[in-house]
Amino acid sequence: MTPTPDRHSGWVVAPTSVRHPEAAALLRDYYVEVADRYRLLHLGRRSTVAELDRELTADPADDLVPPRGLFILGRFNGDPVACVGLRALGHDVIELTRVFVRRRWRGIGGGRHLLTAAETAATALGATRVVLDTRLDLVEARALYRRNGYVEIPAYNTSDYAEVWYGKSLSCP
Repeated sequence: MTPTPDRHSGWVVAPTSVRHPEAAALLRDYYVEVADRYRLLHLGRRSTVAELDRELTADPADDLVPPRGLFILGRFNGDPVACVGLRALGHDVIELTRVFVRRRWRGIGGGRHLLTAAETAATALGATRVVLDTRLDLVEARALYRRNGYVEIPAYNTSDYAEVWYGKSLSCP
């Protein structure tokens, strides 16, 4: 997959090594946000650094690499501000994970660009369907998925934090 610039919006999305320092920083920011939102909602407090370090270690992104996965980084006007990971669940199903746009850059098309790039990459990996899980409190993410053609589906995993599952059929080229 080659970088896909959108000259009118300032967004460029491209595959990046999940081990790249910019990718690591985005993944940490993702974990801080989703962990803090969960802990604030359920425990009335933010995450500690130790908790975040443990969670990042326990849930590595090592499977977001070719040939069975991919990590896509989104830049806005050159700044790394968004990401999405893909992992193969079967020969024709790709799971999206770690879909994230830094707060300051939300609402200006980054999520749509990430999903479009992820769906294109999933098709190139041979997928005919994309699935993902999320939490009910991540209302912005759920709205993004619905706006982009994702529909609720039955649970396909037993993740501790999954509360709602989405899927989308991909058009064949």
